[in-house]
Amino acid sequence: MVVAKNIEVLTTITFPEAVMQRLKSMTPRIKVTLIPAQDTKDVPVETWNKIEVLYTDVLLPEPELVPNLKWIQFHYAGIDFIQESPLLKKPDLIFSTMSGASAIQEAEYILMMLLALGHRMPELIQNQSRKEWPNNRWEKFTPSELSGSTVGLVGYGSISREVARVLQPFNVKVLATKKDVMHPIDTGYSMEDHGDPDGNYFHRLYPMQALNQMLKLCDFVVVTVPLTPETRGMFGAEEIRSMKQGSFLIHVSRSGIVDENALMEALNEHKLAGAALDVFNQEPLPAESPLWKVPNLLITPHVSGFSPHYRVRAGDMFAENLNRYLHGEPILNQYLPERHY
Repeated sequence: MVVAKNIEVLTTITFPEAVMQRLKSMTPRIKVTLIPAQDTKDVPVETWNKIEVLYTDVLLPEPELVPNLKWIQFHYAGIDFIQESPLLKKPDLIFSTMSGASAIQEAEYILMMLLALGHRMPELIQNQSRKEWPNNRWEKFTPSELSGSTVGLVGYGSISREVARVLQPFNVKVLATKKDVMHPIDTGYSMEDHGDPDGNYFHRLYPMQALNQMLKLCDFVVVTVPLTPETRGMFGAEEIRSMKQGSFLIHVSRSGIVDENALMEALNEHKLAGAALDVFNQEPLPAESPLWKVPNLLITPHVSGFSPHYRVRAGDMFAENLNRYLHGEPILNQYLPERHY
């Protein structure tokens, strides 16, 4: 009789106790070790040597340290930082992202910004700081209502799918771009009763090559694509010129995708009525950055993915993937080096 060997799991992220117990109780074969390491040297060599599964944020060992490593589950959705890692050359090593685990809070952030921009929140805050009750408040503060508008989602991954879902009661026309429009079904991880796993919540799906065609129709545009060689710089001056006069832009994906200079110009010239940025080419955003003084620009310090529930949701997804790994089923959210996400 052949006895199945143990699966040694190392997590460098501290989960809530309930999550840890769930992981450990899946099967006696799973042996979970928690070492909240900040450096590879914080983990004993003998631990690196035996682990088969690694759960981590950005801590990556050298390939020679992990001869038995078969799968890395990352704590975040955006893992473009691994593109130069020598681990990518390790044969048959599986990488997976946490795409989908932050969809709820990201979609709520985006909904907040859609309403805040449309209802002139930047101008209202400035008005309050001046302690004014303007006589021309009708002209200054009449909103661009979300109801009846067209919202364009650049990229139709887990975040945009959740945005499309939460927009359903607002009588909004949802347009979206997707790299592969022939396959609208979501094959990645999605939480029950969230997202758009079957592709039911958009009115039209455009190929990425038709982005400018879509932008011309949108009152609000939301950028949520991953950072890849194809998407770097994809939203530049030409794309911003294609947007409707007086429309709004929200960017929550990764730095390097939206041209900040072109956006500033469009806002200063009132081509766009407003924008919200949560990611920047330089973070922290320097105090001397001209972005701080751009009119009708809402700036947040890369917080759209924050949630007190994130580690529980991440633990749920890790448990789902760990169960799949145990049973030889495909891991969800696999990172493919050739597509860079």
